Amino acid sequence: MATEDSPSPHILYPHWQNEYQATIVELDREKLSQRVEAAETAIYTRLQQISQRSDHSAERQAIEDAVAGLRILKERQSGFSRLGKEVIRQRCDKADFELC
Repeated sequence: MATEDSPSPHILYPHWQNEYQATIVELDREKLSQRVEAAETAIYTRLQQISQRSDHSAERQAIEDAVAGLRILKERQSGFSRLGKEVIRQRCDKADFELC
């Protein structure tokens, strides 16, 4: 997975944003769920670290935005799975394949 010390000019919060960035650019659907899980874990860990501090409001807002993005990715991935199964089922019905 991504590393905390990966340099990037757009990474303000490397404790979790590296994992999040790796997730949103992942094209392999097989790896996407692993990336989402790693990003969620990094975010959760960071939230625990900053939970008692009031000086992290900008990071908390960035985390809320990232969590919303992860939720959309998960919904789309789930939708693609359902859509793919439906397309296969329709093709099997039309072709009357024994193995479908």
